[in-house]
Amino acid sequence: MRLARIPVSAILILLGLLLQVSVFGRLQLPGATPDILLLVVVGLALVYGPTGGCLVGFAAGLLADLAPPSDHAIGRYALVLCLMGYAAGLLRPEHGRQRSVSSALLVVAGAAIASTLLYAMVGALVGDTVARHVGLGQLVVTALLYDLLLAPFVVPAVMLVARRFGKDPLSVAEDDEGGPGLGSLTRYRTTREPTAGPAYRKKRLLGAGKRP
Repeated sequence: MRLARIPVSAILILLGLLLQVSVFGRLQLPGATPDILLLVVVGLALVYGPTGGCLVGFAAGLLADLAPPSDHAIGRYALVLCLMGYAAGLLRPEHGRQRSVSSALLVVAGAAIASTLLYAMVGALVGDTVARHVGLGQLVVTALLYDLLLAPFVVPAVMLVARRFGKDPLSVAEDDEGGPGLGSLTRYRTTREPTAGPAYRKKRLLGAGKRP
C-alpha cells in the first residue's frame, strides 16, 4: 500500500467512524444500523484494489471494535471488514474509476448482505445471540436498504478523494501502459516506429532505382 494512501484512508475512516457512532448509531432505526464504515471501505477498495482494501478494512474494523460503545468481541468487525475490503478490491474497475452507478451499487449490495451474514455467523461462534432475537432476515433486509440509500452519497465521494489525494507523485507512471516508469517511452516508440520504418525503406528503394 502506497504511503500517500495511509493519511487519506485514516481521515476517511475516522470521519466514517464518527458518523457511525455519533449520528447513525443514535437514530434507533428498526433492524440494522446504517454501516458507514462498510461504505468507506468499499469505496477505498474499489480504488486501491484487494490488498489495499484488505488492509483498510482490517484497520477500520479494528478501530470500530475498540471505539465505545462497542459491546462485541475485539476483532469480530475487523475480520468482517477485512474480507469485505478484499472482495470489493477484486472488483476494482480499470484505473479505479467506476463507469456506472449500477455496478457500484451491486458491489455495495453484495457487501451489505455478506457482511451482515458473516457478522452474525461470527457472533454465533462467540455466543452473541442478538441476531436471533432481532431476526437475521430483518437485519439483512434493513442493512441492505440503509446501505443502498447511503451508497450514492458516500461511495463516489470516497472514491473521488482516494483518487485525488491517495496517489504518490513518484508512482504516477505506473498507471501508464508498459509498466512503471515506461509510459512516456512506450508512447514515444509507438509514435516513432510506424512512421520512420516505411519512410526509410521507401527512400532506399527510390535511391536504388536511380542508380545506373
